[in-house]
Amino acid sequence: MSKKMIVRNRLLEFKDTYIYQDTKYFKMSLDSVLLANFVTINLRDKKILDIATGNAPIPMLLFYRTKAQIYGIEIQKEVYLLGRISIKENKMNSRISLINDDAHNLPNIFNAESFDVITCNPPYFKNINSKFQNNNKIKAMARHENMLTLEDLLLISKKMLKNNGRISFIHRTERFVEIIELMKKYNLEPKRLRFVYSNNKKNSELLLIEGIKNGKPGLKLLSPLFIYDENGKYTKEIREMFGGRNS
Repeated sequence: MSKKMIVRNRLLEFKDTYIYQDTKYFKMSLDSVLLANFVTINLRDKKILDIATGNAPIPMLLFYRTKAQIYGIEIQKEVYLLGRISIKENKMNSRISLINDDAHNLPNIFNAESFDVITCNPPYFKNINSKFQNNNKIKAMARHENMLTLEDLLLISKKMLKNNGRISFIHRTERFVEIIELMKKYNLEPKRLRFVYSNNKKNSELLLIEGIKNGKPGLKLLSPLFIYDENGKYTKEIREMFGGRNS
């Protein structure tokens, strides 16, 4: 891992909070910000798990929303180590723990039904044709379902969530029907759904969805989330997500 590629950026507008990233890999994206703001967090939540955590942007953002213990699991050692550096520098070690392991191994690390909340910004694309994948292995694993499929995520979440625990994740709108079918299959009842749009003239490309393990049927469709306004600038709602603790 070339030191020249490592950069230290402020975590949005959080005062004196920084995240280490490598420009060779995917840096923290808007997707992580959207998910960290979307997920339901309750005062009674004790343990939160972020699957495929990368360099831990979601645990770091959730640190300011909850007093719960937050765990992140990441299979790729290079980005896991960047997350470790950020967590240590920002003195978040007391409530954030990162694990360098395969998410499939979670049942061997924690007891079943251990978590109140699971989040994930997963790989979006099916592993169908390798010629379209990025030659950078780390980027390819972040984008394509080489190691973690949508169905893997939901099966693992079913095992690790407490009864009535919540899973929240972001994904491609084109996979919406598959998402609903698989959530139903694993008794993760869809409860909140929000479609994300670049602007009010484009079709939705992303969605945010939350389900409850063994929850009762009843889906709430939230208002659309627009990223940019008519002038091509971030909307007020997005700017507020960037505002940090003082917004």
